[in-house]
Amino acid sequence: MNRRVVITGLGMVTPLGLDAQTTWDALLAGNSGLGLITQFKDERFGDVVAAEVKDFDPTAFMDRKVARRTDRFIQFAFVAADEALRMAKYETRVDNQHRVATIIGTAVGGVLSMARENEVLQERGPRRISPFLMTQMLPDMASGQLSIRLGAKGVNFSVTSACASGADAIGVGAAMIRQGEVDVAITGGSEAAITPLVVAGFAAAKALTESRDPRKASRPFDLNRDGFVMAEGAGVLVLEEEGHALARGATILAELAGYGATSDAYHVTQPAENASGATRAMQAALEDANATPDDIDYLNAHGTSTPLNDKFETMAAKQVFGDHAYTMPISSTKSATGHLLGAAGAIEAAISIQALQHSAIPPTINYETPDPACDLDYVPNVARSAPLRAVMSNAFGFGGHNSSLIFQQHARSI
Repeated sequence: MNRRVVITGLGMVTPLGLDAQTTWDALLAGNSGLGLITQFKDERFGDVVAAEVKDFDPTAFMDRKVARRTDRFIQFAFVAADEALRMAKYETRVDNQHRVATIIGTAVGGVLSMARENEVLQERGPRRISPFLMTQMLPDMASGQLSIRLGAKGVNFSVTSACASGADAIGVGAAMIRQGEVDVAITGGSEAAITPLVVAGFAAAKALTESRDPRKASRPFDLNRDGFVMAEGAGVLVLEEEGHALARGATILAELAGYGATSDAYHVTQPAENASGATRAMQAALEDANATPDDIDYLNAHGTSTPLNDKFETMAAKQVFGDHAYTMPISSTKSATGHLLGAAGAIEAAISIQALQHSAIPPTINYETPDPACDLDYVPNVARSAPLRAVMSNAFGFGGHNSSLIFQQHARSI
């Protein structure tokens, strides 16, 4: 079965903006979505840098009752999906609803609601817990409630693979279309986990930056990087079988040509010493796309701004791309957005598609001091115009997850 997968819509809610165009414009301008945390105040933390979604009023996008009964990560997914579907000009109807999948990845789900209701439990007792807690906190509730909202009756589930969740959700959705199980997949990732417990947990694991300066906190591939910056938001794509999209006259943004996923089977938080897992995921994506390393014109790196990730991702790029690694532009948009955890891979997939559309590469901002171990072209600080045929987007996660996606110009055989 030769069913090709194309993208007809994309939507985003990010620390740079409440839609895809605003986010893209901010990326190209070299703007930053980082700042000091405002969602909670706790003097024990001191000043902590995070990348929050600003000025988000859920009632501007959905009924007040729906907003009250849903967690922030579900609300982000709703808004990103609504934008993606508007762009795709696609609606679920009685005659197509059984062929539409809803797959939204997340790393931690509705932890904001869980934390809030735990305070209620401690202060007011079990009888005062919200009856909506379980439908707010379960990781599958972004996909489940989105399915209900849209009337999509194909498969509906969440993918949880830490910070690779959004990318894996897209890969799984594409696989289901290829296999003929569905014609459309509304898929991506959503996260809203900026809470005291999660921040403290990542800090205890030595994963977060200790910088208190938002201008320097997220600095992928820089010698002085010291950890990632937590962020929140959502990214959703509308994937379609190519013939299905063409038959209804849809505008095709790009083709999802390849997906590869592997496990390090090495350490719960650290990448494999020889970057073998990341290398194999990237190679698998190339094989799936029937592409050669030289076909990739830009790599949107996982690029977390942690000492180990950036070093080993650079190593993996050299092992996969050989000499081409030294001429291929690579950038980490986490320098501007922070790390959206389970939504990161989906956001960066959408950014990669925008790069293809606009023949432009967003920069790695905050890059000041080269690291001898990271000696490739990271598009420092200023966006770059370039003709792009195909791009790769990486997403890696705690637990040894490695995922790579390849997007290419539609109708081009690479």
